Amino acid sequence: MSEKDEMTIDERRKYLHKMWGRYRDASKQEKSNMLDDMEHVTGMNRKSIIRILNGRLSRKKRTNERGPTYGTDVINAARIISQVLDHPCAERLQPSLVFMAKHLRNHRQLFVDENTLEGLESISISTLKRSLANINKSAEKIGQKRFPKRKRNAFKENYPMRRIPYDIPQPGHFEVDLVLHCDEDNAGEYIHTIQMVDVATGWCGIQAVFGRSYRVMRDGFEQILTNLPIPIIEIHPDNGNEFFNQHLLRFWKNEIPDLDISRSRPYHKNDNRFVEENNASLIRAYIGHGRLDTLQHLMIIREIYTDLMCYHNFFQPVMKTIQKNYIDEVHYRRVFDTARPPLDRLAETYVLTKDNLEMLMYMRDQVDIVALRERLERNITNLWRVKPTKNATPVNIFDTLRKDVDKASVTLSFEPKEPVR
Repeated sequence: MSEKDEMTIDERRKYLHKMWGRYRDASKQEKSNMLDDMEHVTGMNRKSIIRILNGRLSRKKRTNERGPTYGTDVINAARIISQVLDHPCAERLQPSLVFMAKHLRNHRQLFVDENTLEGLESISISTLKRSLANINKSAEKIGQKRFPKRKRNAFKENYPMRRIPYDIPQPGHFEVDLVLHCDEDNAGEYIHTIQMVDVATGWCGIQAVFGRSYRVMRDGFEQILTNLPIPIIEIHPDNGNEFFNQHLLRFWKNEIPDLDISRSRPYHKNDNRFVEENNASLIRAYIGHGRLDTLQHLMIIREIYTDLMCYHNFFQPVMKTIQKNYIDEVHYRRVFDTARPPLDRLAETYVLTKDNLEMLMYMRDQVDIVALRERLERNITNLWRVKPTKNATPVNIFDTLRKDVDKASVTLSFEPKEPVR
């Protein structure tokens, strides 16, 4: 019998108490068989079971309860020392009790005799935990009464925490995330990437912005919305304040009044699993993890993203989970459908008008994918030739905003510039 399945003493006695009536009236052979069963169930020795069955089946109550081992002088001294040390845990506090008691006595802050010192030296960690359990430690910690508590973002409370189902059939449910391009140094301003991924089709919208203030975030979302062929039903970001603030929420309300906004649970990246996958396979795979903090970086990375969206949405085959076969309560195997580019998946949903679908198909036919890859590789090489400044030369945020945004409409605008050769 494993430790997890072992019975407690009370459970054993309760079981033997139920078996006692049958055991008393049984024959010798039946008693032997019953003892075999009881030995197997309780894990006890056969002689111990017989002794209990022939004696008292209930536990004998204590007649003399043990009183407290340590007097109030020892406990009060431990509480004062705990308060002076800002209430560390008992494991940290216990080795320092005698030293701190003598130290406080030398400074006439605590008066203890030798008996109290002996008690402080012998007190166990478990006793110390029980003795200090009723202290309101948070109220006595340094600064707790003076410092204001961190304010919660009240805007988040109005939006539910959930996942977008992996098998949702309708396009328009977008997971949203922000990728930082600061390497290991997050000082100053640097470039961020806004990414939106449609769960049903895998269609993605990407835009680079400088910083993450409301003005640049709004400008980035306006650019993504302008280039999306899918009407947005829901956006699902994480809990970042760059997404949940009154300015950006007002922007969404004005742009798409019926928009559904939800959020992932804090510290649960898997709630945004599709956009997190794209962060690795698109953003980090092509742009990397280095610091990008100049206006020249921003111009190049925007050119890269224009080609990258075309490369991904038109050509890259995407697999989608269609079923989860559970092996047990936790583990499962995923079943995938046939890999297809996001444009082909989008065409199967019938959300596009015939004209928009034909335009997208025509645009894909005009793209020379080999030349597109060569241009991507060339721009990525040029991107990393530009050295980061680490905010030595501040960038005017207004210089990073697009001047050609049509704020009155959210329409498809994948304008074919010219056939890529």
